[in-house]
Parts: sequence; C-alpha cells; structure tokens
Amino acid sequence: MEEKSVQTKGKFRAFLERKNIIISAKRYGVDALGAMAQGLFCSLLIGTILNTAGTQFNLPYLNVIGGFATAMAGPAMAISIGYALQAPPLVLFSLIAVGNAANTLGGAGGPLAVLVIAIIAAECGKVVSKETKIDILVTPLVTIVVGVALSSWWAPGIGAAASAVGQLIMWATDLRPFFMGILVSVVVGIALTLPISSAAICAALSLTGLAGGAAVAGCCANMVGFAILSFRENRWGGLISQGLGTSMLQMGNIVRNPRIWIPAIAASAVTGPIATCVFKMQMNGTPVSSGMGTCGLVGPIGVYSGWVSDVASGAKMAITGTDWLGMLLICFILPGVLAWAFGLICRRMGWIKEGDLTLD
Repeated sequence: MEEKSVQTKGKFRAFLERKNIIISAKRYGVDALGAMAQGLFCSLLIGTILNTAGTQFNLPYLNVIGGFATAMAGPAMAISIGYALQAPPLVLFSLIAVGNAANTLGGAGGPLAVLVIAIIAAECGKVVSKETKIDILVTPLVTIVVGVALSSWWAPGIGAAASAVGQLIMWATDLRPFFMGILVSVVVGIALTLPISSAAICAALSLTGLAGGAAVAGCCANMVGFAILSFRENRWGGLISQGLGTSMLQMGNIVRNPRIWIPAIAASAVTGPIATCVFKMQMNGTPVSSGMGTCGLVGPIGVYSGWVSDVASGAKMAITGTDWLGMLLICFILPGVLAWAFGLICRRMGWIKEGDLTLD
C-alpha cells in the first residue's frame, strides 16, 4: 500500500512537471506578482497618465485613449500573470475574460482577486491543455469557467478583505502619522528593492492618501538612495538605471553584504514621517503609483495626478508651492542627501567597502 502511494505521488509529480506547473512561493509570489504589476503599468497606470495629460492640456482624445487603457486593467493583469506562469496560448488568451471578471467583481481590491484567481485558472487550464483532440474547445472552456466561477464566488470577498487591510493601514497612518509614516515607508521601500512587486502590493491594498505618500517616500528613498550611494562605483549609467529604473539591481550586492542597504532604509525612515507629518503629502492617484517610486517618475506623477483630481473634485483648493517643495524634497533631494550621508558613515565604519555597490 505504501509503495503504491509513493508510485502515485511520483506519477503526480511527473505530470505536474510535464505540465510546467511549479507550486512554489517564487513562481506565485515573485514571478506572478511582478508580472501583475507590469500588466497594471501597461493599462491602469498609462491610462491614468494619459487622462491627466488630457485634462491638463485640454486634449480630449488623450482622455479617450486613457479611458480605453484603464478599462483593460483586469485582462492586462491576468494575461501578464499567465505569461509569468508560462501558460500555453489558449490558456493565456482565455485569461482575458477571467481577469475582467475578477477585477470587476473584486471592486477596490480587484488586483488581489485577479492575482489569486488568475493563478488558479491558469494552472487548471494548463492541466487540460493538449490532453484532448478538441483542445481548442476544452482548454478555453476549463480556464474561463473555472476563472469566472471563482470570480463570482471568491472575488468580492478577496477584494473586500484587501480593501479592508488597506483602509486599516490608511486609518492608522492618519491617526499616527509619525510612526506609521516610518513603518509604511520602510516596509514598502524594502518591498520595492526585493524581487517582489511593491507596486502590485500597493495596488492590491488600494493604498492611497497619507499612507500612499509614505509609500512613495520609501520607494524613492531606495531608488534615489542607491543611485546616489553607488555613484562612485557606477557613475551616470548606474544613476539612471537605479534612479529611474529599479533599486532591485542591487539585490545581488545586498545578498553578498546586507549592510549596503542600511543607508537607503535609514533614509526611508526619515523621509516617511517628513512626508506624513511635515508636508502631509498624499498620493491620491492610482494606488499602483504608491509602490513605483521614481521608476519612470511614476510615483511623483501619481502624486501630481492626485492633486489634479483633488482640485477637480473640490477636495483641494489649489496646488501650492509647498506641495511642489514637499514632492521635490521627499522624492528627489532628501533621499539622495540622506543616503549619501548615511553611506559615508557606513563606509567610514568599514561596513561598506569599495566595490560593494558595483553593478554587474
């Protein structure tokens, strides 16, 4: 009996391997989550930027394009997740309907619903893919039925739970802006540099307001911080690739010497409460912008688009000089100055040595 059980397990593992179904934290929590953020970037985020530009420059056609892009957020996320899971074409294309259903029924927490449900639907589709002679019917049918059924069953609950957690974080930040400013800034900044997606996390939690501002501060502290901190090693190429690209490029160096992360984390612990307590900087654009930092200047653009929306709705009287000063200090100036200063201390203590920050 025990031998038969071992054989069954072996056959099951072989089947999963043949179907390229890898049940792991990396596949679902890193690859799929990161891909989901890219899907959000290519739909909701770009749509928001176009909408803001159209409103500001009185170009209605940009609003039309932005509206179409924004409407495709759910399908874009689901397809991106399927691509990360290496789903075959019929599964991948079927995820369009799944993503739309999960994102729509998930409400404000739709991105998290899309992540969970698209993963399950994609893996179920992969199980039946090319197993029958009528694959063109069976594979899309299984993928869509499983995905839409789960969306109807789970998405409202998943979305509500994610939204509740986000609301709790935002409520706590409004109540205790100093301590939560530090916590949110440091945690989201760390998530940005780790091989997971801070943007997807912020989107899933619908993180905006003061908490969103603290998240922007933490992300900028890591990106600009590493760009300035490593300038002597990486020069202008490193400045641009990290400052406008991603601080994730330093992960290999962080694994070799974790202490090189201290200046950026310390900078985020300072800029977070400055954002929440001094300038009261809010990120009321799309939640995904809260976790992007200076990547393509998406974080600052998100803050600006939030200002525009608040002025249009009457929640804010006007965009002031103090608003602009706060954004410049929190997103660009202070992260560079603080990371450089903390880095100087770490270098003199011998914690950071020459070459520790060199990019491969």
